[in-house]
Amino acid sequence: MFIPSILLRQLYTHGSLTQTEDGLQFMLKNRLKDAVLKQVDSISINGEEISPEAITLQVGPEQIMSMADINENGEVPFELKQVITVYLNKSLPVSPEKHTLELVFRASPFGKLKFSVEDNVSAPSLKQGHIPRDPHDDYSPEIIQKRQRFFEDFSGANIHHVGQYSIDPKTLRGNIEHFIGVAQVPIGMAGPVTIDGEHAKGDFMIPMATTEGTLVASYNRGMKLLNMSGGIKSTVVDDAMQRAPVFVFSDARGARDFVAWVNANIDKIREEAEATSSIAKLTYIDSFLSTKFAFLRFNYRTGDAAGQNMVGRATFAACGWILDHYEGIENFYLESNFATDKKASQINIMRTRGKRVIAEATIKREHLLSVMRVDPKQIDYHGRVAGVGSFLSGVNNTGLHSPNGITAMFIATGQDVANVSESSAGIMYSELTDEGDLYISLTIPSLIVATYGGGTGIGTQRECLELLGCYGRDKVYKFAEIVGAVALAGEISLASAISSSDWVSSHEQYGRNR
Repeated sequence: MFIPSILLRQLYTHGSLTQTEDGLQFMLKNRLKDAVLKQVDSISINGEEISPEAITLQVGPEQIMSMADINENGEVPFELKQVITVYLNKSLPVSPEKHTLELVFRASPFGKLKFSVEDNVSAPSLKQGHIPRDPHDDYSPEIIQKRQRFFEDFSGANIHHVGQYSIDPKTLRGNIEHFIGVAQVPIGMAGPVTIDGEHAKGDFMIPMATTEGTLVASYNRGMKLLNMSGGIKSTVVDDAMQRAPVFVFSDARGARDFVAWVNANIDKIREEAEATSSIAKLTYIDSFLSTKFAFLRFNYRTGDAAGQNMVGRATFAACGWILDHYEGIENFYLESNFATDKKASQINIMRTRGKRVIAEATIKREHLLSVMRVDPKQIDYHGRVAGVGSFLSGVNNTGLHSPNGITAMFIATGQDVANVSESSAGIMYSELTDEGDLYISLTIPSLIVATYGGGTGIGTQRECLELLGCYGRDKVYKFAEIVGAVALAGEISLASAISSSDWVSSHEQYGRNR
């Protein structure tokens, strides 16, 4: 299996070359995919091969093996994100001077791998003032307790609620570093809400995690109203996740010619990207030229995962192949800030990031009058007035507060909450029907959600997804349709409250924690 050199060098943890009592040590971390270490052929420093008898490797929390043991056994698990510490019986002085390390080894499914890196020798870190950690088992009860004591000693406060949890810390590898406990956020239920989706069909109870009074009650009221008129139609109309590298050339023509070459070699670039994952599928690459820079916006489908890390790894591999096969590139950055990760942007509104979801409903006039005490004409007129306010303020959302419900659902179901920055974009639209009823729709152009991977499998988060019937594979479109429907329920509830002047009185009744 071909692995670009730029990707292969990521196995080495830069800054880990450290002086020890017996010589030197450095760390390798698997940033590729699950593998099995078959054989260590050689390790060299500055061109000098280290004797096999002087090499030992720590491959687990309490498992240290000699190079000979590994080569004889030939079946050492090296899982994704696992760390191996290499110990060398060789001395080098602590110095800012760079040394060249070269490693040759064999691992399944990659075959023979060879790479070299440069690093300088550092002194052993002093433990005082540093957060306690164990690179081989950072989630054991012992290391967690050490960190809790460290935090208490440092702050002078006590850990009580934070340190009480029901989840197994060992399941959190890849979710949190320096773990000491949990933050508990109250969860309320809203619903049921009736949804007519292509994937979400029927009635759903909605878990919402928040500390904002009136939020759950407001969404519940919106759901009640929409149910009376037949529920909400919710549809996923697009799906894309991006990573956007930039390539720098000597002039604009070089950048232009490079983009033409990329377009001509898209099939091979797709092959290299998709080799890193059985899930990520590269659908297309947008190109944007400015000065002597070529910005490439790689667009993927990522299955049931949100996919930012997945597409980062895939794009890195593709760019590694590009760098190895195209001359004239003067500089390269994997991310140019053009994917707008964790930031709201106009390009995401236009081109989609995550799932593009449209939720819509037609509400009977009599239902608005009886439940919300507001006429459809009042809401429609208020929406047009608010549209002027949206234009003047330059917001990315012409609705009222869709991020409120999205955030509450994100916290409850283990989504990456920072993705609310992109998911906050919304296009609210309404019109009066010939019968005097109100048609409303909410388009969420960049809803980033997952039902598998990330934080979705942790304790309460998994339970909340299971309550929705949305945990696991082949459930992400269903979940996206539900989130869109819930957001629409919140929009009509708050729009009705503002239009009928119930907004302040409701907060006075439900939302003040005196």
